[in-house]
Amino acid sequence: MNAATDEADRRYMRLALALGRRNLGRTWPNPSVGAVVVAGPPGAERIVGQGVTAPGGRPHGEPLAVSMAGEAARGATLYVTLEPCSHHGRTPPCTETIIGAGLARVVTAMEDPDPRVAGRGHAGLTAAGIAVTTGVLREEACRAHLGHISRITLGRPSLHLKLALTQDGFAAGTPDRRLQISGAVASGEVHLWRIHGDAIMVGIGTVRADDPSLNVRLPGLGSRSPVRVVLDSTLRLLPSTHLVRSARDIPTLVLTTRSAPAHARRMLTSAGVEILSVDADSGGRIDLTDALRQLSAYGITRICSEGGPRLADALAAADLVDICTLIEGAVTLGESGGLPAVGPRLGERLSSGHLRQVEVRQLGEDRAVTYERSVLCSLVS
Repeated sequence: MNAATDEADRRYMRLALALGRRNLGRTWPNPSVGAVVVAGPPGAERIVGQGVTAPGGRPHGEPLAVSMAGEAARGATLYVTLEPCSHHGRTPPCTETIIGAGLARVVTAMEDPDPRVAGRGHAGLTAAGIAVTTGVLREEACRAHLGHISRITLGRPSLHLKLALTQDGFAAGTPDRRLQISGAVASGEVHLWRIHGDAIMVGIGTVRADDPSLNVRLPGLGSRSPVRVVLDSTLRLLPSTHLVRSARDIPTLVLTTRSAPAHARRMLTSAGVEILSVDADSGGRIDLTDALRQLSAYGITRICSEGGPRLADALAAADLVDICTLIEGAVTLGESGGLPAVGPRLGERLSSGHLRQVEVRQLGEDRAVTYERSVLCSLVS
């Protein structure tokens, strides 16, 4: 391959990744895969087809892109963000569609860690005489498909932890003082994260303190509200909360321990809340590792955790944080007795480089600093 071909591969893979990001949060338990079909000689090529995994996970992006291309797919190149599947499921393998369309070359960003695929898709295409190139923009693809990778390799969803803090490091003031930290721009960004997640997760403490709705309130995007997850070891969630009253409109899961009261289970279930029982830790609280395993079994691949500092520190202690974003507001608490935003275990993860800083963004008056696991892509290396 020459430099011009390499640059073209990166350009069209960027488009495929952008297409895939459109449906993040809508395709679980399947990954949101973007695909682009490009025909014509180098320097005079044109895009003849594009697709992204449909809501609900089927059909995949590859057959949609190939179908759009029609006869123009013959002899063309397919760019796809994840290795095409090679196994029979609810639909035929994508490799069969690609081979049948007469494509000459397939460029992928990464191998699929799913053991049903895991190199078999690439091998099948090569055996059919199709040239295969892989690893183009692999790191970007790892981020895009982190939920799928984590669910397959670790048995749990990926987790993006979000915390808002004042300039002097607090998440909340005294119990009788509500504290608005983030501005409108940062709040809008949080709603975009919700759209691209499969689920929002909080603890019962946050629900009792704030009575949040945990929905998407961006104009025209309310239907993109993800599943809402509450960690509640003794089922203290009240029927009067926003979450319970809207449970028939937005899927709401409550994870609790097996010793939780039966009458509370019946009350929440009758209101449309779904209950999942998980293991308890030595203190009788929810075992967070088992909680994420249960959510993985449910089909969830990507979680945005919006709970408070105590939940954040517990997740860090259990080594369950993959991405952490700290949103520093323009306000200062200016008093003693506030609740520190970053607890000791999360602080250790940040200072040790286990979670390394990868991005700093200005969101209006607020500043968002994002950290990610230093071994993000090693899961599939």
